Amino acid sequence: MRLMVKILHITITLSLLLIGCGSIIVSAANPNPSQEITKWQMKWGDETGNAGQEIPWSEGQQSWMNVDSKKELPELPSGVSSSWTRISLPDLSYVSPSVYIDTLYALHVRVYVEDRLIFEENRKYIKDNYSLLLPLSKEDNGKTLYIWTETMQDRIGIKKSVMIGEHSQLINEYIENGLSDVILGCAFFLVAIVLFISALYINRDYFSSVASLAVVIAATGILSITYSPFIYTFYNKLGPISNVCLDLALFSLLPALTFLFEKLFGSGKFSIIRKFRQFQVLYSSFCLLCLLINLLSNNRYIEFYYFISTTIIGVIFILQFILLIACVVMFSLKGNKDAIVFAIGFGTAAFTVVAELLWYYIQKGNYDLFLWKWGLVAFIISLIVILERRLAYNHQQVVNYSRELERFNNELERSEKMEIISELAASVAHEVRNPLQVTRGFLQLLSEKSVNEEQIYMSMALSELDRASNIITDFLTFAKPEFETISSLNLYDEFKHIESIMQPLCHINGGKMILDVSGQLWVKGNSSKFKQAFINIIKNSIESFSEEGFIYMSVYGEDNKVIIHIKDNGEGMDPDVLHRLGEPYFTKKNKGTGLGLMVTFRIIEAMQGEVRFTSKKGVGTESITILPLAEAPDDSYSL
Repeated sequence: MRLMVKILHITITLSLLLIGCGSIIVSAANPNPSQEITKWQMKWGDETGNAGQEIPWSEGQQSWMNVDSKKELPELPSGVSSSWTRISLPDLSYVSPSVYIDTLYALHVRVYVEDRLIFEENRKYIKDNYSLLLPLSKEDNGKTLYIWTETMQDRIGIKKSVMIGEHSQLINEYIENGLSDVILGCAFFLVAIVLFISALYINRDYFSSVASLAVVIAATGILSITYSPFIYTFYNKLGPISNVCLDLALFSLLPALTFLFEKLFGSGKFSIIRKFRQFQVLYSSFCLLCLLINLLSNNRYIEFYYFISTTIIGVIFILQFILLIACVVMFSLKGNKDAIVFAIGFGTAAFTVVAELLWYYIQKGNYDLFLWKWGLVAFIISLIVILERRLAYNHQQVVNYSRELERFNNELERSEKMEIISELAASVAHEVRNPLQVTRGFLQLLSEKSVNEEQIYMSMALSELDRASNIITDFLTFAKPEFETISSLNLYDEFKHIESIMQPLCHINGGKMILDVSGQLWVKGNSSKFKQAFINIIKNSIESFSEEGFIYMSVYGEDNKVIIHIKDNGEGMDPDVLHRLGEPYFTKKNKGTGLGLMVTFRIIEAMQGEVRFTSKKGVGTESITILPLAEAPDDSYSL
């Protein structure tokens, strides 16, 4: 979508630049500049219904009124539908002279040079904006140009000044008139097609929003194309079709815009947005029915249809913009970022369109709307930005859900492994432990009578039996993690005891231990299991020393929690190793079952706490354990 917006901007900019540059080049190449005529004379047709198509040669000067293009058009008298305009041609010192009329309001037009007819066109549809480029000859010097016009609307005559000049120069202005509207409309329509195709491949929840945005953009593009005088000037035969397309685009734009607003921000208080949208759908359907009736009756009801499809819809457009801007301001005040973006774009479009419509009505239809399309450009860009934000947020949610699902699956896998170990321990531990103890007893008796090498072998056998017994003890911890005896543990006393146990091993491996316990902190648990958990962590830290090492143990309280940090400067671990800590049978050591840290995790979990590790290869490892803070016992004594 961002690419489409960029293409839209680049296409419009380059097109306008090319058109402008072409005009400048042609103007610079022509030695004879065009002449501007700003004043002429005009007279009204008969009020009796006589079309008055005969050239008024004999009309006296008093029947003609002077008209200045810098002022407003004369107001059409009641009952009058035609007029004559006469313009005195200046000296035509051009190779191929032409007269260019930028804007002429009429439905039926005839143009004469004296008594020679040089142009005639009669439109059977309501589009009264003409742009004329009429070739002249050098023999027309000083002659009079007569223009007869007839209309069914409230305006008639020449809107802007008349240009006399070289045909090759004026043709550029003639072609440019409305061309930018066609380019802009085509760009809009292309964006709408791409957007609608994209909507077919996105989440169904967003299909209606994206599809309605595509309808809004497509309708805006069609309005820009069909409202342009370019179509009616160069493709006059397509005028009736173009007029129908303009009406259909207008009928679909209003309800689609309200529906999109409803999808983005809701129905509003008392469901006013939904009710207004339903009214628009009904009114657009009524207008569509009237359009069909008018077409089938060969424009018999053209004036009534024009009133309901142009005048009334203009009023509805103003009411819609006022309603939506009021709602979006309310949403913006609540901190809705999408509403703020919408308010900026919609406010720009609303101000432009409403201001132009009001000015159109003030001028009694004597004004051509042209700024509205640029306001809608800003509005459509804001809609695209909002939908991009929604889609990006939806994508981020999918990513987050995927991560949560992966984490859940990992936890489930870990729980299943724990359950397997628990079942295995429950069925095997008691059966294996008793034979081991008996075997150890007999070996110990034999070792007392053994000598030399037999004594060494007996010691090794006893050591391995002790190791097997410890493994079984670890299995029993998983099989029954609950504590038989629970008491209030003073963390200072517990860690002083742990320090005294592990200090010799730490010194042997060339390290030192530092203990920092803040205040009197208590937790609920089993002293033996508590020591076992942290001895496992500290033992791993000691085994990670490569040179002079240290172990820093920090214990402090925070809110209703106890935080325990055990940090070392050992060899550290890679992320893939760190991620697997606590898995059954996983160990980074040559010897061992990997059950030590599993026992630690189960003991901490049984104490309703949590433990996590952070590590960096070559820097060291830190464990962070969080346990619930307990109240100190009355006698402040830990069993």
